[in-house]
Amino acid sequence: MTYTITTTIEAPFNDVLDAVSTELQNEGFGILADIDVQATLKKKLDVETEQYRILGACNPPLAHEGLTEDPNLGALLPCNVVVYEDDGGHVVVSAVDPGRLVGVAENSELDGIAAEVTDRFENVVDAVDEQFVPGGGAR
Repeated sequence: MTYTITTTIEAPFNDVLDAVSTELQNEGFGILADIDVQATLKKKLDVETEQYRILGACNPPLAHEGLTEDPNLGALLPCNVVVYEDDGGHVVVSAVDPGRLVGVAENSELDGIAAEVTDRFENVVDAVDEQFVPGGGAR
């Protein structure tokens, strides 16, 4: 079962992270949280890991619309986008599939909002892909 919108890119981690942040903003998302998993695991467990960031992304108008329809939707927000290094040294960009996420609410009134967020996340992933992969990417 696929639950993310994902691409793998061969480029420097920080360049990809910056591109993801910019493209999220271009699609109307703010980043409410930026969790540095690598630093957290080093500090808390003293383990070395590859770079891994979790970006909590929120589009305020769409979030407001969803929360108005179902106040419990807040338990599923913000939508996460992860950027991490895989074992092969590539950078993976993976955004949650809002349709799958909102599906747990079993509220068809949220389907249109989920579709809109999905379209925007696909735009983000595609735009980042195009910046680093000649002719498009590996999604």
